[in-house]
Amino acid sequence: MFDQVASNKLKSTMLMTGFVLFVILLGFVFDEISGAGGALSFCFFFIALFSAVGSYWYSDRIVLGMSRARQVTKDSPQGAQIVNHIEGLAIASGLPVPPSVYVIEDPAPNAFATGRDPQHAAIALTTGLLEKMGRYELEGVIAHELSHIINYDTRLQMLTAVLAGTVAYVSEWMARSIIWGGIDEDRGGNAGLAAVGLVLALLAPVAALVMRMAISRKREYLADANAAVLTRYPDGLAEALRKIAADPAPLRVANRATEPLWIYNPLKDRRKGLDRLFDTHPPIEERIRRLEAM
Repeated sequence: MFDQVASNKLKSTMLMTGFVLFVILLGFVFDEISGAGGALSFCFFFIALFSAVGSYWYSDRIVLGMSRARQVTKDSPQGAQIVNHIEGLAIASGLPVPPSVYVIEDPAPNAFATGRDPQHAAIALTTGLLEKMGRYELEGVIAHELSHIINYDTRLQMLTAVLAGTVAYVSEWMARSIIWGGIDEDRGGNAGLAAVGLVLALLAPVAALVMRMAISRKREYLADANAAVLTRYPDGLAEALRKIAADPAPLRVANRATEPLWIYNPLKDRRKGLDRLFDTHPPIEERIRRLEAM
């Protein structure tokens, strides 16, 4: 457990540093292509810095807002039971502070955790999950999300999602500019770097997506295993996953930015052809099989 936490902290630092350096590299290459004289490198540096800092401090608020989640407390009409439930499991897991609890008005059963560290974490549950899960199934889902918080998966996942999105946006803008804007050789534009810049711009989003996919898949298996240990009842989570996967209701608040965070990929059925290769979650059948084998 401690090794996993240390590993995720290190990976988060490396991810932010690598992201900033890569975006600066894109800016430098585009500068040389367009002959902008350093202006684009300067601009890209601030884009990278703003994205890295913003994703670390504010990504949880952004995600909760995008998901239309509302916070509930023990004084809320539907909050007392679920808050007590989560607090009890949080204490058993050793978390220093119970996470904030949010509810999303959506009939599809699903859940996610977010936050930069255990002291600033939140768990969001859909009304569909609360209505359709039994006690042990709900415990399994909550324990899974608590595992993400304990292991600092939430920080790594959010950084990966936001920074991968930024790389995709900057790369697309750069590629379009190279293709349609041409090269200003009169201002010192370097035609030789145009091909390099275009390749970087086209491959960067794919590399970011593959990295995001690999990080998410590995952590889902680990969170499932930790949840089984915490609840001492792996069949609870296994049955919850089976119910969630079989439920026909689409998750209305789902989008590509938050896709890796949910316990079950809400966009799985919308992926077609080669797009399925980039699924952020491991096969649900394999997750259930591993839980039932414990």
